[in-house]
Amino acid sequence: MIQIELSREDPWPEGEWEAIARRAAEAAIGRTPKGPLLTTEALVEISVRLTTDDEVHALNKQYRGKDKPTNVLSFPMVQPDLLDTVSQNSDDGELLLGDIVLAYGVCAAEAAERGISTADHATHLLVHGTLHLLGYDHMTDDEAESMEEIERQALASLGIADPYLIRED
Repeated sequence: MIQIELSREDPWPEGEWEAIARRAAEAAIGRTPKGPLLTTEALVEISVRLTTDDEVHALNKQYRGKDKPTNVLSFPMVQPDLLDTVSQNSDDGELLLGDIVLAYGVCAAEAAERGISTADHATHLLVHGTLHLLGYDHMTDDEAESMEEIERQALASLGIADPYLIRED
């Protein structure tokens, strides 16, 4: 079972963020070989923090050496190759998958630029962040294509358009 532990900080507006995060995580996980995490008896926890650009900027600088805010950061807590056995062998029946942190200003600006709602863009970023928690990356073209295809499928299942479709305006 997936459990979302969510904290929201201004300027993020109030909303159904926990439900959005749960749907995004379930959609992402369900389209990977780690899909059984959705039905395991273990409690699979994802921590989501909706915060400011300043906080994400500081985290991005500290952990990635990049001196700027970014839209989403993911901090996996479990090695991807151990995910299957950890959920089965956990002493307390809990698995902390990791943390996802979203920056409001960057997210809202990107959403406006794309002509979509902040909630839909945040959903995409939560799907993307969940895939990082599962060990997916986009360092090579092949990795990026694979990850983007899972994102497209997950978002389509949630009624959200392909974020990688090139719009001709």
